[in-house]
Amino acid sequence: MKKLKYILLVAVSMAFVTFSYAQHKRYAIKNGIGIQGGFTQFDIITDNFITKKNNGFIGGLSASVDIPHKWYNVSYNFLLSQNNIDIAAFSLLNSNEEFVEYKLLTAQISFLLHVKLIKSNLTLDVGPMLQYNGDLELKDDSKEGLIVVNYDSLLTEDISKISNFNVNGAVGLSAGFGAFRLRAQYIYGFTNMLNKLNDEDLNVGSNDNKFKGNQSMIAFSAIITF
Repeated sequence: MKKLKYILLVAVSMAFVTFSYAQHKRYAIKNGIGIQGGFTQFDIITDNFITKKNNGFIGGLSASVDIPHKWYNVSYNFLLSQNNIDIAAFSLLNSNEEFVEYKLLTAQISFLLHVKLIKSNLTLDVGPMLQYNGDLELKDDSKEGLIVVNYDSLLTEDISKISNFNVNGAVGLSAGFGAFRLRAQYIYGFTNMLNKLNDEDLNVGSNDNKFKGNQSMIAFSAIITF
C-alpha cells in the first residue's frame, strides 16, 4: 500500500508542475492538465485458465505537451481502474461449470507519444506503461471452494496472489477538438502477470504446467484538458 501511495504522489506532482506555457523559438508550446474517465474490458491471455473478458471503469490525470512545430505531442498519464474478469470453475457436487467473477484494482503510469495523423485532432498514441495492481479478488465470497477448470483441486480463492508489478505497452487513437478528446487504447502486458502463483506452493494436482498469463485491456475514455 505504501508503494501505491508513492506512485500517487509522484503522478500528481508531475501533473501539476507541468501546467504552464513555454516559448520555443517562435513556437508556442502549450502544456496542460487533463482529467479523463471511461470504461475498460479486461482479460488475461493464458493457457492455465478459461477466461472471459468483463467490463470495468477507469479514470485519472494526464499532463500533456502540445508541440505545434513537431509531428508529435507527448503526455504523461496516471490512471486508476477497477477491472473485472471471469474465470471458469466447477463444483465437485454437481460438476456444473460456471464463470466466477474477479475484480482487479490497478494504478498505471504511462508516457505516450502522440503521432499527428490529422494535426492534433487525430493522433496515434503509443508508449510504455508501468503498473501496480492488487490481488485477484472474488467479487462473491460464496464462490469460494469451487474448483478452477483445468485443475483437479485448485480452488477459486487460491489464485488471488498474482504478480503486483507489471510492465505494459499501450497503443491507441485519440480524436477531438480543442479541450475535448476521445481515446481508444489497447494495453498489453509484457510481463507474466501470473508468475507469483508459481511460488505459492499451490495444490495443482496432475496439472504441473507453470502459470503464465499476459494482461489484455481495452480502455475507452473521454479527456478534458485545462
